[in-house]
Amino acid sequence: MSESYAGKINRKLLKKQRIIAAAAGREPADLVLKNATYVNVFSNELCTEDIAVTEGLIVGMGKYQGKREVDLTGKILLPGFLDAHIHLESSLVSPKEFVKAVLPHGTTTVVTDPHEIANVMGTDGIEYMLEATEGLPVDVRFMLSSCVPATPLDESGANLDYRAIDSFYDHPRVQGLAEMMDFVGVVNGNDAVIEKIVAAQAHHKKIDGHAPGITGKDLNAYVAAGVYSDHECATLDEALEKLRRGQFIMIREGTAARNLEALVPLLASQYADRCMFCTDDKHPNDLLERGHIDYIIKKAIELGADPITTIKAACHNAARYFLLNNRGALAPGFLADFVVIDNFRSFQIQEVYKRGVLMYDGELREFPAPEIDPYLVERAHNTFHVARLTAADFVEERPRGVMGLVPGEITSQDCGYASKVDLDADILKIAVIERHRNTGHIGIGYLHGYGLKRGAIATSVSHDSHNIIVAGTSDEEMAAAANRVVEMNGGIVVCAEGEMLAEVRLNIAGIMSEDSLVSVNRDLEEAKARAFGLGVSDGIDPFMTLSFVSLPVIPTLRLTTRGVFDVSQQKYV
Repeated sequence: MSESYAGKINRKLLKKQRIIAAAAGREPADLVLKNATYVNVFSNELCTEDIAVTEGLIVGMGKYQGKREVDLTGKILLPGFLDAHIHLESSLVSPKEFVKAVLPHGTTTVVTDPHEIANVMGTDGIEYMLEATEGLPVDVRFMLSSCVPATPLDESGANLDYRAIDSFYDHPRVQGLAEMMDFVGVVNGNDAVIEKIVAAQAHHKKIDGHAPGITGKDLNAYVAAGVYSDHECATLDEALEKLRRGQFIMIREGTAARNLEALVPLLASQYADRCMFCTDDKHPNDLLERGHIDYIIKKAIELGADPITTIKAACHNAARYFLLNNRGALAPGFLADFVVIDNFRSFQIQEVYKRGVLMYDGELREFPAPEIDPYLVERAHNTFHVARLTAADFVEERPRGVMGLVPGEITSQDCGYASKVDLDADILKIAVIERHRNTGHIGIGYLHGYGLKRGAIATSVSHDSHNIIVAGTSDEEMAAAANRVVEMNGGIVVCAEGEMLAEVRLNIAGIMSEDSLVSVNRDLEEAKARAFGLGVSDGIDPFMTLSFVSLPVIPTLRLTTRGVFDVSQQKYV
């Protein structure tokens, strides 16, 4: 039987009275961190005193007695870190596995945009991620996907207008509308785009931005429409123009894009209160080798940023921006989310507490996976609707556009036209196969600079619509690789001479694995090694590179299910 309203009030009353009694010193606290030197984000200094915790909240600072006491002499205590913008799906693992990876690095809250899975499953994808993150020891807050599909050129698994997502604003973990990638639609006052902004504002929610390179009156229009932040700044000048127009700047340092070095001058007293950290996309090897928000903090301090200012950007500023008013600080009434480090120089994380519970002290404590509705589980494991492919499906007689890869970038160059594979000239065939509705649509083009000399490589991770992308040296190899991706219900395949040399199984919506992060990373690194063994050029991530080839918001040429598209000129070639 569910608890009555009066029962809930009485339970909360008793809890509040316990908190007040412990704060006033009438009762011992549940936990006291003795002699804690901590970052005070309000006075911008290090303070040293006891910190008392009861019912998962900080109740007082000063001199306290606790049922459990931990001496932190010689250590530094920080608020738990907050990632202001991430796509959990980019880790290629389930939300629980993601949390297992980032919690030891001090992350206690993330704000996610589930637009990867929403492009595959629509509102079922959003619901799946809400259920898969419920009750985890990292608080997962949501921004609702604003661009599903990213543009009208895409064929994704859903088309979400403002009506489709409106009911989700009532969910207690939804903070607002996620990155508004269609900044052209905003500036032009497109009905469908502006409807989403107006609806979010009607719910008094935040609206995040995504507008690389926008400037001048276009920027004015974008901000005037109600877009509050941006995480796409690549230069200091761009960030300053947006900051001066009132936007908050999310300094991004992830796997695909790294902007910290260019933007670290923002971590000065003049600008820092308008800045926060985010990763956007974080791939398995990056999480395992570098870490998460702690890596950004360490790097910023190494680049000369003030440690206390940097800590505020890693927790307090983002919490204020998202109106998470009980996070991001160490003070009475705030959640007892703590990170214990040795010092600012080496920045070694020794302990992590979540709501006053020790979750990491060199070993991560176990925690259960949330229960997910069986319908959503089944739906997530049945997202491929593609007829079996043959070599004939990839035959194309007339010339097609050649997308030239730019080393170290996800942009491309227009390299003219080709009508066949030419390995001496490093020209491969590439295809995007619609996989959501069995339309039979296959876009075909050519790729320069990838380097593959034998076989084919296919992946169902292709931003943002997550159709199947396959690049290869022959039509037969391409068909074999793409068919194997479908057979696995999603993943990455490297093959040659009809043999599957390496596979990464991603059978949750074709973009996430049920396996552990370590296992996925092992399989991914093996697949990369096999891809390089087939000739893929050094300095290119074989799979990340392909995954962005189909996103028609990045210049110059992209490949959709309908063919090669010139983003700059907004036309097919």
